[in-house]
Amino acid sequence: MGSKVGSEKIGRDNGYLYFVGKDGYVWAAPMKHNKSGRKKKVGSEKISKEAGFMYYVGKDGYVYKAKLKNFRK
Repeated sequence: MGSKVGSEKIGRDNGYLYFVGKDGYVWAAPMKHNKSGRKKKVGSEKISKEAGFMYYVGKDGYVYKAKLKNFRK
């Protein structure tokens, strides 16, 4: 579905949602049922983001990008 962008492997913990922030780094935010967690930066590699693509952390821990279907500038 997507193509691998990052070369850094991110370790994943239960109860966190992983995403690529506006600054280009990977962040972990606690899910609603995780009351004790805090938002934290987990990746040290900066991802350069392009318009029209969605960025996500796959099950294997690497960052991927996928083209958005209905993207308009």
